[in-house]
Amino acid sequence: MPRSWVSPGVAYLTRGFLSVIFPTASSIIIIQHLAFLQGFRVSPWPLSLVVLGAAPLGFAAYIFMDEISQRRRATRLGARLVPRVKGKLPGNLDKIVGIFMRLETEYLGQPALDEMKELGPTLNFRFFWEDDIMTSEPQHMKAMLVTDFRITSKFGEAVDSVLGTGVFNSDGNLRRACRLHRTMTRPFFNNDRIRHFEIFDRHATRTIALAKERFRMDLAIDFQDLISRFTLDSASEFLFGHCTDSLSAELPFPHNARESTNTIQKDITAAFSDAFSQAQHAISRRIIIGSTWPMTEIYTDSTARHMKVASEFLDPIFEAALKRHSTAAKSDANETTGNETLVDHLVKLTSDSKIIKDETLNILLAGRDSITSTLTSAIYLLAMHPEVLSRLREEIISNFGLNGVPTYVDIKEMKYMQAFLNETMRLFPAVPFGVRETIHDTTWTSPEPEKEPLFVPGGVMIVYAIFFMHRRTDLWGPDALEFDPDRWLDERLQKYLLPNPSIFLPFNAGPRICLGQKLAYNQMSFVLPSMCPPAWWAEKDGRQAIERFKPKSHVLLYAEGGMWVKMTAVDDVEVIQ
Repeated sequence: MPRSWVSPGVAYLTRGFLSVIFPTASSIIIIQHLAFLQGFRVSPWPLSLVVLGAAPLGFAAYIFMDEISQRRRATRLGARLVPRVKGKLPGNLDKIVGIFMRLETEYLGQPALDEMKELGPTLNFRFFWEDDIMTSEPQHMKAMLVTDFRITSKFGEAVDSVLGTGVFNSDGNLRRACRLHRTMTRPFFNNDRIRHFEIFDRHATRTIALAKERFRMDLAIDFQDLISRFTLDSASEFLFGHCTDSLSAELPFPHNARESTNTIQKDITAAFSDAFSQAQHAISRRIIIGSTWPMTEIYTDSTARHMKVASEFLDPIFEAALKRHSTAAKSDANETTGNETLVDHLVKLTSDSKIIKDETLNILLAGRDSITSTLTSAIYLLAMHPEVLSRLREEIISNFGLNGVPTYVDIKEMKYMQAFLNETMRLFPAVPFGVRETIHDTTWTSPEPEKEPLFVPGGVMIVYAIFFMHRRTDLWGPDALEFDPDRWLDERLQKYLLPNPSIFLPFNAGPRICLGQKLAYNQMSFVLPSMCPPAWWAEKDGRQAIERFKPKSHVLLYAEGGMWVKMTAVDDVEVIQ
């Protein structure tokens, strides 16, 4: 993926400089010319200082006029402004600093959640006088995901160096770029293809064998690391026809165990995984900062080093897949076989190698990282709730025995398995926060029915907080913060979810609903049989008080420090500790 040699910060400052220097120079020339016509002689240097000194006044005037304009446009639409966060310093600088200082120690999203407790489920952070709206209101999310909202240009600029222009970052409105990318990839995820479990079976068997080997040594494993290897090997073979074989590398040891020996394969695989994770952290920081993020990357692109490592790992895979397709095209007709990979499929539609690489990288992110995230959360919840593990095991055995391989029909029949996965994704959605941008001025229904609708200006970045919505007691009942798969099987399903299905969005909705959600359910169903939080979390409310790992988020949710677990065999049952 080619990258510019100019850092984001230099490019940003250059654009800013040009946007200032040309108007300033034009103003000086015009004033001097008018003075000359009137018989006056004006020195350019004092005049330059006056013109430049007027810039702050101009900016203040712009903010003032923008405020008036927003209020007038809102009034015309019979609406009110979104409630705003009000800091003590100009541009809410104190709020920005406070959020960044709390990010490392607080529970995921807590700073924003604290503001919502004061202002309601939809608010405007208004950082540096720029509208930054966040919502946890299902009606607002539905409006964003099924109508004419787009992937924000600010988001696109922030993630382009990692995700390129793939299906998750296709710019423009939903009717053009997004539809094109999804049309390209959708046929690959048909029912016939996702029902083939041979790949999952082979890699799952190997994964379980590695775990048992470590448990026989009475040592814990980092399940997050182990399952990321399983999903990487499965996804790479499924998508590219080339297995990365990351499971062949030695697993990491707990910090209090002997040091593991490094292998070449481990270095390559671990380097890729770490680099891709760090790249996601970088783009997450960019999104939080907002449109001025390039100012924090004056000397270098914060993702460049990490993506170089990722490319060194991925490029040979792409090249092998393209070579295989080229060889097959020369030797055979244009028939499609059941072994066709995503790259094989895309090559038939485009010869643009960048589109092919961007598209597959985006799908790999979904196929590997999102499933890793959910399965990591699942193993944590099973460890915390042994009664759920027992029920889940009982259902699995009743459907296909102790050693049987599940089929697509088996998985569809496992209602408790589906309930367990849904409840896992409710509390710990793999994508906890999403981003969209308004195309034009619009209004949203007010969360408070007695008040006017909310006015949302055009061109504004909006963060929709699925993580918060999935835990709201007014939407899910008083026990919303508790883990209970039965809520998907008893009267609570009819009471809360069925009347308002928009309150559960682990796979998005509308035109951007996840293409691989069935594949994800199948793969997660097939597999199933840390860093500790600070002590003061126990003094807080809600799940923060009982959590035994630190949920964090870059683009996707993950367990900071890994998810270290141990299992012991009791009557051939793996009991998670």
